[in-house]
Amino acid sequence: MNELTIDHHFMRLAIEEAKKAEVLGEVPIGAVIVKAGEVIARTHNLRETSQNAVTHAELTAIQDACEAVGSWRLEETTLYVTLEPCPMCAGAILQSRIPRVVYAARDPKGGCVDSLYRLLNDPRFNHECEITEGVLAEECGTMLSGFFRALRDKKKAQKKAMREVE
Repeated sequence: MNELTIDHHFMRLAIEEAKKAEVLGEVPIGAVIVKAGEVIARTHNLRETSQNAVTHAELTAIQDACEAVGSWRLEETTLYVTLEPCPMCAGAILQSRIPRVVYAARDPKGGCVDSLYRLLNDPRFNHECEITEGVLAEECGTMLSGFFRALRDKKKAQKKAMREVE
């Protein structure tokens, strides 16, 4: 299998995780960490469920992967995530020494891999990552925009119902 085929395979697993998040009412973001061709962690956003700001898909995947390998260093791994990591997640990626990050959709409002900042390739840090952007981006972007559209529609309907009650 070539790298693109492998990336598609593991990104599909991340999309499965994102769909689990969506069922829970979470922003549909999923993450998978792979080492030597094997999945060592796969999770999804749980911020609303846990009411904990740090339970982003990437962070919980990093925690699970560290437990799986018995080290805070996640060398020789690849992180697959359906949305470009935020500054918090980018920091954890750097700190855990993940050498490669593959993400699907850009996040123009919070992405810190390519959109707002390039934290994972800043030579001032002691670690830099190889980045592959855009793997299954359209599918992931559609899922995210559909989720937020439905959320906005729900809020509009609630406001309308409240006005009708008054």
